[in-house]
Amino acid sequence: MLCVLYLFFIVTLCGGAFDISSKGLQINEEIRDKELRLIDSDGSQLGVVSLSQALNLASEKNLDLVKIAPQAKPVVCKIMDYGKYRFEQAKREKESKKNQRIMTLKEIRLSLNIDTHDFNTKLKHASKFISGGNKVKVSIRFRGREMGHPELGIDIMNKFAQECSEFANVEKPAKLDGRNMLMFLAPKPSK
Repeated sequence: MLCVLYLFFIVTLCGGAFDISSKGLQINEEIRDKELRLIDSDGSQLGVVSLSQALNLASEKNLDLVKIAPQAKPVVCKIMDYGKYRFEQAKREKESKKNQRIMTLKEIRLSLNIDTHDFNTKLKHASKFISGGNKVKVSIRFRGREMGHPELGIDIMNKFAQECSEFANVEKPAKLDGRNMLMFLAPKPSK
């Protein structure tokens, strides 16, 4: 009960509902600064004016007053059509998301005593993953006495990288990390 009263007290002091993290810009009556640097809708600077003058200019043109640089002294506001601005911004974000390619990391595990058929199967899997636009993490786990022969693991990794060289680049060469040896392959850039 005490928490609810405390929250009610803070909300009334702050002047109603408050937004903890607002990504939106302040527009029209939300702006509380007394003086601001004003930019017209065509991009020309109108100088430092009072808030009431700026709001009057914006309402004459049937546009919105938007605070675009709140950290500047005095703050910078622009006269623009806020709805159109938000629509264009959402359209740009949607277009940039469409062009993004999410690259995932696939893992292929080899062993020191891998046979040629198994090696070729793993190679086909790697080519399929890389042609799909994914990165490939190739790993070898050393067990028991195998830890005494890391050069055998490097030989297998180099052979794998050489076989993959026509469709992939070695992003990080083979490196021993504890009991594992890791190598990363990335798709070759398309021409």
